[in-house]
Amino acid sequence: MEEQSPEPGREEEQERDQPVTLAFIAEQCVALVADNHGRRLDWSVDSLVELDAVCAELIADQPLNEKRFDLWWRLAGAYTGEVLVRAFGGEWTDGGEDSGGPAVRVLGVTAFPFNNAHRVLLGEEGKSLASFARVIPIVARRTGDGHN
Repeated sequence: MEEQSPEPGREEEQERDQPVTLAFIAEQCVALVADNHGRRLDWSVDSLVELDAVCAELIADQPLNEKRFDLWWRLAGAYTGEVLVRAFGGEWTDGGEDSGGPAVRVLGVTAFPFNNAHRVLLGEEGKSLASFARVIPIVARRTGDGHN
């Protein structure tokens, strides 16, 4: 039996739906952090300090099991990326083969919030969602392409 090709336009439709899906996951992060951790995320760069604290609480006693790690990786990556989209006028884009997830094109640079979330959830020394977002304008200025 011959394999059927995807419906015409289906791949484009999935790409179009990606930002909506990531925004939805980010909204779920806001709700879960409020309901289960009593912290408020307000889409600001400063609110990433709160999400950093939640991530630190999650891994304080032991590493997350695979299922919880995947859940929080998705939540933290999507929320961090959506903060970049909203705070700096970025847009979601494909992160490419070497990325752990989608990327955000922002101020002329490409940021990888899911890669950073991965490192934060592993408890890597010095990694922070908030510092990741705060450095974006600095990197953009240094590249001299901060207005694309």
